[in-house]
Amino acid sequence: MIIIEKVLLAAVMHERTNEQQFYYSLNELEALVKTAEGEVIKTIIQKRPRPHRAYYVGEGKLKEIKELINEFEIEIVITNEELSGGQIRNLQEQLEVRVIDRSQLILDIFAARARTKEGKLQVELAQYTYMLPRLHGQGADLSRLGAGIGTRGPGETKLETDRRHIRRRMDDIKKRLEQVVNQREQYRGNRKRHQLFQVAVVGYTNAGKSTLFNSLTKSDTLYEDKLFATLDPLTRRMKLPSNLEVLLTDTVGFIQDLPTALVAAFRSTLEEVKEADLIIHVIDAAAPNRDNHEQTVYQLLSELEADKIPILTIYNKEDLIDKTDFVPTTHPYLLISALDDNHIKHVKNKTERLIKEQWSHFALHVPESESTKLSKIRQYTILEKEEYQEKHFSYYLEGYVDPNHAIMREIKEFNHE
Repeated sequence: MIIIEKVLLAAVMHERTNEQQFYYSLNELEALVKTAEGEVIKTIIQKRPRPHRAYYVGEGKLKEIKELINEFEIEIVITNEELSGGQIRNLQEQLEVRVIDRSQLILDIFAARARTKEGKLQVELAQYTYMLPRLHGQGADLSRLGAGIGTRGPGETKLETDRRHIRRRMDDIKKRLEQVVNQREQYRGNRKRHQLFQVAVVGYTNAGKSTLFNSLTKSDTLYEDKLFATLDPLTRRMKLPSNLEVLLTDTVGFIQDLPTALVAAFRSTLEEVKEADLIIHVIDAAAPNRDNHEQTVYQLLSELEADKIPILTIYNKEDLIDKTDFVPTTHPYLLISALDDNHIKHVKNKTERLIKEQWSHFALHVPESESTKLSKIRQYTILEKEEYQEKHFSYYLEGYVDPNHAIMREIKEFNHE
């Protein structure tokens, strides 16, 4: 049975804060709480030049929060910005409930949703990296406050041990992750040797990436209306209209203010994007802060050095918007619903057209006697024309090929263009 915890959100609006962006961020924090099986009972906002050094909010607001905690039986307070160890300790002493910040909440969700050994290790490393400088802010309070949101992962007893133990554990995780990274690189190497065209699906969390991924590959991976439904990268084959098979990889959702420790820990997973020949960027067309979501993704792609890879932008959830008011900010693009089969055909057709733009055209005759080479050409190229010419006892082929693919040996052997 899932226990829903009562949550109070606390946020400070700074002097130079963009008000619209501030409220978007707060709405996102509420969605994160829902994902972590919590319910926001109250939200407290304070306008201050900067957060209070000791309590994040001012002492008057602190008193107000304390009264609300008692009145509504609040179990946890979550701030919209990162707290120092001292601020966490001071708040917990004053409020006598668990206090965490936005970063810790995101780390907690990742800890709950990691499925693979690599994912679990990456989250654990990120949590230790985040918690180590804040250890003095946790102290004995953690064990007294019990389990719940913000306590998944390393656990209370480990965090109460000395820093040397935590650093040893971090070194151990890093070594184990190195082995996993090496295995991943070997796997990538195998994929490169098979030279299948690689497409990575990226996007802001909850944009509908996994729904699109499932529709394109006919798989049944987890997808639900929660943030970070997908954590571990998943790769499946996708067949295009020409029968060319490409590899499609679903990736972890991006989000603004993603904890630095988490980006660092998940670097090897996010590297999958760098290996792609084409990126499909999925955007929630109905999101009120759509432009901001787009910019967050572009910024992370730039940090991953994947911003030079061709991108097809998919504006998803077209059934939730007024199409007469829709103006795309990026090209090439498609406006679709990931659950509509006809729209999925459009995505596959558009993907194939973009691949052809990267590849070279060819026209050739393959003798009937070279049937094994013919089947290889069919497998690794986009064929637009294939006809048997009885007069020559050969097949005439026209299509597109990756000029760097090993199949070019056969193409050059028979080329008539």
